[in-house]
Amino acid sequence: MLLPIAAVLTGLMLLIWSADRFVEGASATARHLDVPPLLVGMVIVGFGTSAPEMVVSVMAAIQGNPGLALGNAWGSNIVNMGLILGVTALIAPIQIRSVVLRKELPLLIGVSLLSAALAWDLTISRTDAGVLLVAFGCLMVWSVMTARGHGEDALAQETATELEAGAMPLSHALMWLAVGLLVLVGASRMLVWGAVDIAQALGLSDLVIGLTVLAIGTSLPELASCVAAARKGEDDIALGNILGSCLFNTLAVVGMAGAIAPMDVERAALTRDLPVMVGLTLLLFQMGRGWLRPGRINRWEAGGLLTVYVAYTFWLLGTMGPR
Repeated sequence: MLLPIAAVLTGLMLLIWSADRFVEGASATARHLDVPPLLVGMVIVGFGTSAPEMVVSVMAAIQGNPGLALGNAWGSNIVNMGLILGVTALIAPIQIRSVVLRKELPLLIGVSLLSAALAWDLTISRTDAGVLLVAFGCLMVWSVMTARGHGEDALAQETATELEAGAMPLSHALMWLAVGLLVLVGASRMLVWGAVDIAQALGLSDLVIGLTVLAIGTSLPELASCVAAARKGEDDIALGNILGSCLFNTLAVVGMAGAIAPMDVERAALTRDLPVMVGLTLLLFQMGRGWLRPGRINRWEAGGLLTVYVAYTFWLLGTMGPR
């Protein structure tokens, strides 16, 4: 039992370090290739902060544990919207100035409802996975078109400032991109192995381990980047990290894992976890959309998000049972 625990802790530390290096390398490379800042903020940073979930879920599916992949993806969304966004807005209220992000909020609701519809028969088949990946492709096309049409968007301006502050030679950017990706893969294999052994030793389902240990661990890069962005007053980058990560998790992470190995969906995931994920998305939409004024997530609302997450965690712990 000690060896699996050590593998999980070591894997998480390497995962956080490598994800940070990967994001820095990818963003700096994109800057050298003259990629629009808004596209970097929406796609590259969103992909980079979701890289731990993506690699861990793919490894879990390859190793025959698709339940870990689904729990990791949906659990990470719950952690992102409840815990991370709650902590971030509690430190510094988030003002949403980006028109693009306000458009992404209803898109995230639609994506969450699509996941619910596909999982309603208690399985994510390869056909379902294909639907998610096609939707992900459409999202990428929309992101590119949006980036071209909103060059002066608030998120683009904040991202451009961050890129200039972290400028590095192309050779260094490519090196960190490669090193980050390699360590990501190795750390993910270690993390999945340890998590599966712990689940088997405790008699817990892969879903529960994915919703707890893996979801919190793989979401730590988002927590670090969001808190740092909020402390600098880069509110749109903080929220953009969360929205981008949730969209990637719901579409790409589940889609890739399901394409590799079709997964059975535990009924508890539909009656407990999915409603919480969709509910948090609707709550975030109400807070951040802003009909008559720019959206804003204040400290009271941050406390509400944290309360929902804590209540869900106690509910999850109370319903833990053997596989």
